[in-house]
Amino acid sequence: MFGDLERTPRTLLVCDRSSFLDEKNRLSSQVEQLHFNYKVSMLLPECSSAPSHLEAVLNSFNSFYLIRKLPIHELLDKHFLETSVHQGLVSGLSYRTRIDEDNCVALMPNGHLSLSLDKDSFELLGVEGKLSKFNQRTNSRYDLTDSSLAPGGRGYQRLVTGLRSRLQLKTDFLLSHHPGGGASLQALLSRCDWSEHRPEVRSHALTDLFCPLLTSDLQSCDPHHLLEWLGAVDADVSCENSSSSFLSSLVCPEPKTTMSRALSVSVCGLLSPQDVHRLIQQIRCYLEQPRLESWASLTVHGFVDSPVSWGGDEHGVLKGGENFYSLLMFHDHTYHLHLGTGAHDTCPP
Repeated sequence: MFGDLERTPRTLLVCDRSSFLDEKNRLSSQVEQLHFNYKVSMLLPECSSAPSHLEAVLNSFNSFYLIRKLPIHELLDKHFLETSVHQGLVSGLSYRTRIDEDNCVALMPNGHLSLSLDKDSFELLGVEGKLSKFNQRTNSRYDLTDSSLAPGGRGYQRLVTGLRSRLQLKTDFLLSHHPGGGASLQALLSRCDWSEHRPEVRSHALTDLFCPLLTSDLQSCDPHHLLEWLGAVDADVSCENSSSSFLSSLVCPEPKTTMSRALSVSVCGLLSPQDVHRLIQQIRCYLEQPRLESWASLTVHGFVDSPVSWGGDEHGVLKGGENFYSLLMFHDHTYHLHLGTGAHDTCPP
């Protein structure tokens, strides 16, 4: 038992420092490669309410659909493939399924369909797949834009027959569309029980907040301690480590200072990388204004139980299902990017 504890898998944290002004910076590509985001957390120091241009972006995140008990073979419907999938207009993820216990499904924006199945379900489906790195599951992937899976082809028919007649896989499903792509979903939605949702925006004004002394070189602050502090602020957990408190032993990294005020904002839902990128651009504009604090942070959390993570690579839970990145931006256009994932996941880009 103790030997197993010693072998508990570590997590991976990749740190990247660059500038928005550097033409070779990879931030846009890195943001786009985390397809399924459920939460964005933003921290603005020395701020009590979101500026109008930031608030406008936060409230303009795309809506998404929750489809209840979606038969997965519906994602292979010919009309849906032609009007939505092949046009790169949609993506989706099974909802409230646990990657280490349940059958999970992801439809990626590039048209790839990923099925993470238990052994019995995989054998019942009767198609090809490969053994997962996690818990001896099987992970089957299909490129729905490939000619071999075009409607009428042998591979397409075999997959549809397996999902419709043998496995009959159904799951609650979150479905997101790109701007202008909502109309193409109406035929699919007309056959399902669905509801439309907007991302939920919450803000929390903070006062007298202990804060690490953050500069663009970030030499004095360990990245793990910084991320721990950002998480504590987002969760409204005190880092004072008071002798009278039994709730938390977290402390603010040294050297530290005190902010008279700060604003913590979160957005929850099925959030597209495109909306996250727009928010990043507006935070940059915010930092260009005079007489403001010199930095702002943005943390993006991927779905813990998504079968895919960075760039469509396989994802698992292990200890905590780490699947996130945190962006610390400065007024001089430099940034520090921290990308985290589980030890058995592919290294973030």
